Amino acid sequence: MKNWIPFPRIEGLASRQAHADLPEGTYERELGREGFAGPATQMHHKHPPTGWSAWEGPLRPRAFDLAKIGKVSASPWDAAAVLGNAHLRLRLWRAEGAMDHLVRNSDGDELIFVHAGQGQLFCDYGRLEFREGDYVMLPRGTMWRIEAEGNATFLMIEATNDSYRLPDKGLVGAHAIFDPAMLEVPAIDEAFLAQQDESEWRVRIKRSGAVSTVTYPFNPLDAVGWHGNLAPVSINWRDIRPLMSHRYHLPPSAHTTFLTGRFLVSTFCPRPVETDPGALKVPFFHNNDDYDEVLFYHAGDFFSRDDIHPGMLTLHASGFPHGPHPKALATGTAGARESTDEVAVMIDARDAIEVAAEAEAVEWTGYVDSWKVKAEAAE
Repeated sequence: MKNWIPFPRIEGLASRQAHADLPEGTYERELGREGFAGPATQMHHKHPPTGWSAWEGPLRPRAFDLAKIGKVSASPWDAAAVLGNAHLRLRLWRAEGAMDHLVRNSDGDELIFVHAGQGQLFCDYGRLEFREGDYVMLPRGTMWRIEAEGNATFLMIEATNDSYRLPDKGLVGAHAIFDPAMLEVPAIDEAFLAQQDESEWRVRIKRSGAVSTVTYPFNPLDAVGWHGNLAPVSINWRDIRPLMSHRYHLPPSAHTTFLTGRFLVSTFCPRPVETDPGALKVPFFHNNDDYDEVLFYHAGDFFSRDDIHPGMLTLHASGFPHGPHPKALATGTAGARESTDEVAVMIDARDAIEVAAEAEAVEWTGYVDSWKVKAEAAE
């Protein structure tokens, strides 16, 4: 969408710089398009934009405690469905030990975020070790299996009929927010060659949501070498060096890690808090009117949200303003923190997201009231 007309204006009582030096007693709300990359206006309000007293209808902000999903599956195709749309499928997979079969996703690329556990992944291209905090991107059609050391939990983000790519880094250069040289690829090493045998192996192939099984009288992961620029890659959140500004609160889009044609994946990592006295130190209230926003809380203290713990997931559909809880807003404005201590995976989807039944079963229905209750308590 590039048909807007840029004509910045200032009307009434307003700051000249977004997210800084707000008029005393006001609350800023950003109305933006194209995520945070298009035209935008910063409104200044007398009251918090999330200070609602009642909410009716399905658009409400929603939260789900995925930590309560205890289902363990031998195959990722039997994992718990969480949410999705025509271009995105999100599943929570709890695995244990080694898979006794191979899988292949013929519907799209798979991005696996390791929420807990460690082990190794065997695929067409070789062997890749994984640990907590890793992203593992598997191109569409890759044949693979895992051997977890005990239990492991994965957030699986499928890009249906699409491919993952790295975002354009623009003026900050190709080495932000991580150097592509940090990406790991599978290796054809001794451990990979040792697992090649002549026993019977099954491959469960997912296409159009249906699963077919192909049986081989040998292990089809029998490659002895490869060359090219199509392969699985992995990177850990600890290797991401987030963009920062001590004088300006950067929007979530500055933390984009991977993107597709219809959604993007961002990573929030620990970082210093803005030190400029006039700068906002918490996420600003905003309307994201082109995207549904999903946030998976991986680790740490999520200071912009109350009553949220690792393993929870929130959904803020486009169409209403949202932002920090009142306690976080007061703490952030006062500058009580020197740094954030949180790791989270954010998904911004162009198309409306639907919630699966397995997620609805672990929904925290009081989430919509968490702003209201805190706001009333603060008055």
